[in-house]
Amino acid sequence: MKRVISLLAAVMLIVLLAACGGGTSAPRTLRIGVALYQQDDTFISSVARELQRAAQEAEQSGDVKINLYITDGKGSQTVQNEQIDRFLDRKYDVICVNIVDRTAAAVIIDKAETANIPVIFFNRQPVEEDLRRWEHAYYVGLPAGDAGMMQGQLVLDAWRADQNSIDKNGDGVLQYVMLEGEAGHQDALLRTEQCIAVLTEAGVAVERLASETANWQRGQAALRMRQWLQKGIGEIEVVFANNDDMALGAIDAWQEAGLPMEELPFIVGVDATPPALEALQAGTLKGTVRNDAVGLAEGLMQFITAFAQGQQLSAAVPLTDDHYLWLQYEPVTRQTPQ
Repeated sequence: MKRVISLLAAVMLIVLLAACGGGTSAPRTLRIGVALYQQDDTFISSVARELQRAAQEAEQSGDVKINLYITDGKGSQTVQNEQIDRFLDRKYDVICVNIVDRTAAAVIIDKAETANIPVIFFNRQPVEEDLRRWEHAYYVGLPAGDAGMMQGQLVLDAWRADQNSIDKNGDGVLQYVMLEGEAGHQDALLRTEQCIAVLTEAGVAVERLASETANWQRGQAALRMRQWLQKGIGEIEVVFANNDDMALGAIDAWQEAGLPMEELPFIVGVDATPPALEALQAGTLKGTVRNDAVGLAEGLMQFITAFAQGQQLSAAVPLTDDHYLWLQYEPVTRQTPQ
């Protein structure tokens, strides 16, 4: 009899424990593949950090666990394709792609559709026709031409405020050099075109002394600037750089040449990275355009949490044309509150 009572007590204890534990369910785990074009890019590395922060905040505010798997394409579309294939083969919940070659998006989208896994491109915009191949292909980014226009406006404002400080030879013509990103890259093309268009449309006479590709890299930009200085191509009054790393490379080359810092050209970049903001405060960089790393990360997380919660995407994300989440650039100078 004692054995029967003990057995019943044990059974009742097990039932009670099971009942108590039944109300607690493990949070759902989302596996998110993040394919970066090149992780050592200063701006892209900041986006990756912000995405990790946004994922942690989403975990704290909701019943979900988010595992980010971040890969580095090292500037190779072939490498990135292999990484994305692994994400698809392993049935990740969402794939986020900072694409190496924007013309390669169609293949990625078709594979994602076959696997029925949403794909969100960011920072590097695919061709519009490719993005429309599937209803669950999206883009988060900023209009590339706007950054160029803001660069041009920064220079135009300075020219109007104190032309003599920029027009060092007093000829009434703005002599400039251009440090471009990748050859054929949409952002590089639009930034290069629009920054000059702002000046010419305002009636400022300009003369391009040189223009070279530096692939968004500080070291390559420093090399290009050194070559121009050594060749004595002319009195450089303005340096337009498609991003901050290249702008900083131009400053590096000037300093390494031992030239007077008070004669440094008027240099502008894009991204507002922490090193660039330091250069702004030091007075060596004259202006930049804030590329929204926080907004990109939080925009991606809006998509991810909407998918996780089964929300209607149009209600959860402010989409344009069903596929785009657009953010905005912001001009930054030494006087801009940080």
